[in-house]
This record gives sequence, C-alpha cells and structure tokens, in this order.
Amino acid sequence: MLEKITPVILTFNEEANIARTLERLGWARDIIVVDSLSTDATASIVSGMATVRLFQRAFDSHAQQWNFAIDATSITTEWFLALDADYVLSDALIGELAALQPEHNINGYSAGFRYCIGGSPLRGTLYPDVTILCRCGFARYQQEGHTQRVAVTGAVRTLKSKVLHDDRKPLARWIASQQHYARLEAEYLLAGPNYTFGFMDRIRRWAWLAPILVFFYTLVVKGCIFDGWRGWFYVLQRTFAEALIALEIVDRRLRQP
Repeated sequence: MLEKITPVILTFNEEANIARTLERLGWARDIIVVDSLSTDATASIVSGMATVRLFQRAFDSHAQQWNFAIDATSITTEWFLALDADYVLSDALIGELAALQPEHNINGYSAGFRYCIGGSPLRGTLYPDVTILCRCGFARYQQEGHTQRVAVTGAVRTLKSKVLHDDRKPLARWIASQQHYARLEAEYLLAGPNYTFGFMDRIRRWAWLAPILVFFYTLVVKGCIFDGWRGWFYVLQRTFAEALIALEIVDRRLRQP
C-alpha cells in the first residue's frame, strides 16, 4: 500500500519542524511540498531530500493551497497523505498504512492525534481527528474558519494509530498565528445563524464561556494536570487561543451599530 501513497505537505517557515516530518517518510518514492514562500531555511531543508518535489505558491487560504497541492503537482499514485509540517508518523501508523487493503467504496482514512510539547506526548488533546489519507479524485478542500476541511466522496474509515503533533516553532510565532486565526474564526462563527453550527461552535459564539470550559476540560478531563509543566503549557495555550477568539467576537459585537 505504501507504494500507492504520495505524502503532501504544506509549509511556511517550518525550519523547526520539517526535517523531523520528512525523516519519517523514507518509505515514500515521491513527496510533494507546497511552500508559501518561506523566508527561513524551510526550502533549503526540503530541497536536500532527493524524493521531494518542492512547489512554491503565495498563500491565499489553506483550502486553496491544499487544492493546488492535489490538483497541480502531478501526483501519480492512487492515494495522497495530507500532512502538516509538524505531523510526525509513528512506526505503528506507518505499519498500519502499509497493511491497508481498502475496499473500492473507501476513499478516505482519518486519524487521531497525540499532542506533543517539546517532543513528549501529552495524556490528552483537544485536537480533532483529521482525514489525512484520501484517494485521488475523491477529495476536495473547503475553508472553514481559520483552517480547512476535506470533503471526501465515499466512505471514510478511522485509523487505529495516532499521528504525533509535534510543533517546535517559537512561542512568539505561535502567538502571532493565533491572533490571525482568531480573526478568521470569529468571522466564521458570526457569519451564520446559530442553528447552522455544532454544539461547541454555538458555545464559542457566546464568547465568554468557551475559554473557561476549555481551561477546566483540558486540565482535568483530558488529564493534562498530570503532565507537569508540559501539560500546563498546553492548557494555557488552548485557553489563550479561545480567549482571543472570544475577544474578537465581543469586539465585533461592540462595534455593531
């Protein structure tokens, strides 16, 4: 099965992560990297791997970048594996991919995540499952808030093994990204009537409640209180991100005539 899969990665200033992600893709004959005109060493790191084909494209949206990556890079395999630059594949996941024998009606596979702080996995995460493996020609990306969702025509199954989410970029970079994401997320959450959103997004539309719930849910229910300072770091990250979204929502409501 691995011979039928092309890994596809989006990057922008990912010199802190991309080498570790590529190291786990030694089984791939062809790897596609679509870079959003990075200003750090990302492009030079990527170019140093013989199996990687590097494409550079100015960023407009996550969905547009992903659709370009799967449509305009001449993927020749039956499947593509969609990875962020901080997604690290475990031996168990690589083995599971190798053993897959998809039926003709299965056109996608989703995976859960183990969130890492400084390379060490936490007990729990708020990161949702993501469809990472898709049959070419049966997947299309759509923008939803600050990120993208893939729509797969056909059945989607869930992989048992987890992806390691291991982002080691500096905290200042993370904070700057969250400010941008919060604006996009607020625009998305306020764009439609309440009934069009799921339960969690309806809570986020209230603004004040979501940061409080995220703090206690991540700390206690997800068990991060037992992960020491790494757990507290993650709890504070998620609470801060939700607080930024809440502030953006409240700010927009205050500005309404």
